Amino acid sequence: MKARIAGSELAYETRGEGPALLLLHAFPLGMAMWDEQARALASSFQVVRFDCRGFGGSPPGDGLLTMERIADDGVALRDHLDLPAATVCGVSMGGYAAFAFVRRHPTRLRGLVLADTKASPDTDPARQARAEQAAKVRREGTSAIADAFLPKLLGRTTHETRPQVLARAREIILANPARGITDALAGLATRADSTPTLREIRVPTLVVVGEEDVITPPSEAEAMHGAIVGSALELIPKAGHLANLENPAAFNRAVEGFLRRAERAGPR
Repeated sequence: MKARIAGSELAYETRGEGPALLLLHAFPLGMAMWDEQARALASSFQVVRFDCRGFGGSPPGDGLLTMERIADDGVALRDHLDLPAATVCGVSMGGYAAFAFVRRHPTRLRGLVLADTKASPDTDPARQARAEQAAKVRREGTSAIADAFLPKLLGRTTHETRPQVLARAREIILANPARGITDALAGLATRADSTPTLREIRVPTLVVVGEEDVITPPSEAEAMHGAIVGSALELIPKAGHLANLENPAAFNRAVEGFLRRAERAGPR
């Protein structure tokens, strides 16, 4: 499905009925990374996911893809679908966008799931690395980012025992145009420091991390958990930076359990 959002078309899918769960995908993937969650959680929740501008079925926008743009598009899609306040679940880049959601649209949040992400901004060396990656993608295409990222996106166990997950992740990445990748790299490099945002969070929050994540390791998740009042922390075994793809059963149990507890508890 497509929705016209702020001058651009966004590809999206909605499945199921119940409390709304908005899924924000990681870089450099797309909403297809959420297939297992959409299947598993739609029996109890309305699961909404979309391709960020320049990813999957959504054409690139008019410049760098900021985390604020992703958050604003998520709210606009929510309005398009006439949904109530939603729990926002973001992995990696999706987590960075979730922080922007907290800052810009706090009244639209029912809950928060921060998965394999961190609050800190890019360092100067990281920004330089992103610029170099963007230049390589312009020269060689999207395969350059797949080759560079997949070794560290997925955990040791996945690389050793789950070739089908590696193949699926590569397939999702290669579906993205080079322009979308470079726009997102620029937005990631300029994202805000969300460390102060952690203490602004006033909704039920779950922090999730793969135990083999080398990009945003468990220590980052523990720091966020410590700073977010009342948050819960779940470690996903035998998973790296894409825990929802690598160990979907454990990820889904953690998220569904959190959502059910939050529903029973009611608003904070």
